[in-house]
Amino acid sequence: MREQRTPTERRLRFHMRMAMMDRLGHLAAVSVLVGLLAGVVIIAFRLLMEWAQLSFLDDPENYEGLSWGWRLFLPIFGGVLIGILFQSVEKKYRTVGVVHTMERLSYHQANLPSGNAVMQFLGAAISIVFGHSVGREGPAIHLGATSGSRIGQWLRLPNNSNRTLVACGVAAAIAASFNTPLAGVIFSMEVVLMEYTLAGFIPVILAAVTATALSQFVFGTEPAFNVPAMQMGSLGELPFVLLTGLCIGGLAAIFIHLLQFFSSQITERPLWQRTTLGGLAVGLCALIVPEVMSLGYDTVNASMLGQLGFWLLVAIVAFKLLATTACLGLGIPGGLIGPTLVIGAAAGAAFGLIAAQISPDSVSNPALYAMIGMGAMMGATLQAPLAALTALLELTANPNIILPGMLAIVGANLISSQLFNKESVFIMLMRARGLDYHEAPVAQSLRRVSIANAMKQDIASCPAQLPREQADELLRNHPQWLLVQPAQKPAYILPGADLARHLQSRDYEIIELDQLPASRRHVIPIDLRATLQEGLEQLRQQRADALYVVDQDSPDSQQVLGIVTREDIEEHYLYSSDKTRQAK
Repeated sequence: MREQRTPTERRLRFHMRMAMMDRLGHLAAVSVLVGLLAGVVIIAFRLLMEWAQLSFLDDPENYEGLSWGWRLFLPIFGGVLIGILFQSVEKKYRTVGVVHTMERLSYHQANLPSGNAVMQFLGAAISIVFGHSVGREGPAIHLGATSGSRIGQWLRLPNNSNRTLVACGVAAAIAASFNTPLAGVIFSMEVVLMEYTLAGFIPVILAAVTATALSQFVFGTEPAFNVPAMQMGSLGELPFVLLTGLCIGGLAAIFIHLLQFFSSQITERPLWQRTTLGGLAVGLCALIVPEVMSLGYDTVNASMLGQLGFWLLVAIVAFKLLATTACLGLGIPGGLIGPTLVIGAAAGAAFGLIAAQISPDSVSNPALYAMIGMGAMMGATLQAPLAALTALLELTANPNIILPGMLAIVGANLISSQLFNKESVFIMLMRARGLDYHEAPVAQSLRRVSIANAMKQDIASCPAQLPREQADELLRNHPQWLLVQPAQKPAYILPGADLARHLQSRDYEIIELDQLPASRRHVIPIDLRATLQEGLEQLRQQRADALYVVDQDSPDSQQVLGIVTREDIEEHYLYSSDKTRQAK
């Protein structure tokens, strides 16, 4: 006959199953849901922007066709509107973008609030429609990450699984935005999570494939940029390719430095004043070079097709650098990856024209340099060479770009990081907020394991004073630990074997556990969904010896589900380290 459980017991059993659901098969199934949700959100985001742009443009990219008055005042009005919108909500909902996503991963157990995502959706749509020099990738990453986080929170998954679902959402968002599933996967692992694991790769790939299929169903299968197939004329062209990468590495360092500069300016002013000033900076730049407005992907295509002259390319590089860093640094919500692609493509095309003048017989089409410049600028700015290379390959659908792209991207990364000592732009922005995205190997290893999977469940809770009959009853189940929670005193645990041994030596009617000779350990509570890294941090902060696990969201939140000691945490770390070494 099946055992009858109360509703509370059934709910607790469900929570336990969810907390232990960090196996690869489970995560793979849930990752498809994340890919679907993220794909729908990104498609809605793109359709909203294009619909709004077509209300006053004949083409969503044709900001160059606007009169000088529109080019000046459209970004200014957009800055005012964004400032008023963001100041109308609580301060905690104003942080958006990739840096917000990384902060929530590092400091808030991958819990991304829906309110910030709503502000990101609206703020970024306004920014792009009103012509600000920003991209849609950063907003897409935030929206995709929130999609993964919300599904994890709804299913009550452990925090280590939620991190993987956030990565799934990031990959799905990039894939749906650019039709680049592989670049989405690499970017998610290399830039956001900063780790590569089998348990992470498979769910992330599934989410990216799901979102890409949705995006292709709506927008088609064409790559983001339509360029003719081309390749290097000869290996003698490699020095020019390397020189292009080195120079673009310097541009990436300037980009990071300017963004850091503008981010620290007039921070004491109200937000609406800063965003209005950011809009003014874009408007003034657009008066001279209208190509700086909005996404600028038509400018990238024109650079690759060789349709822009040398001095116009130089002007686009200079004014796009200034407009992008000014508006982003002053608080305009938007992405920075898209602008780096525009800057890199224009700079690369300019270097290609110079190389063609120096050595017309050995240099191929300057459009090739526009392609490699795009990848070099992205890679050096993000300090993510592999993500930049895969994005370059998928955006251009040109396999001949791999060899020169690799050389240019490596050269750009070395110049930016080694010569100018610039780290990833996202890490720089986190440090500017007083945050540190610490990714030590020990923390990464412990973060992958849920407390629920490490806890010992052969425990018993008991009062500090208990009759002999009750003690004998407790010991019949051979508990490893006894949890004692005295009134007005800290809780502790002691081995069940210590109580059994003491009862064999003497006969008691009433047992005082506080007086019993035993190996006691100070314990503190921790939530069922926490990771071992969170558990270790709490042990250090509160100077405790062990943790007792509870489900804080359960109606019976006082029920103890298990015990985790320092030794248990060390055991899991050593076990995972051994598995990693064996895999290598």
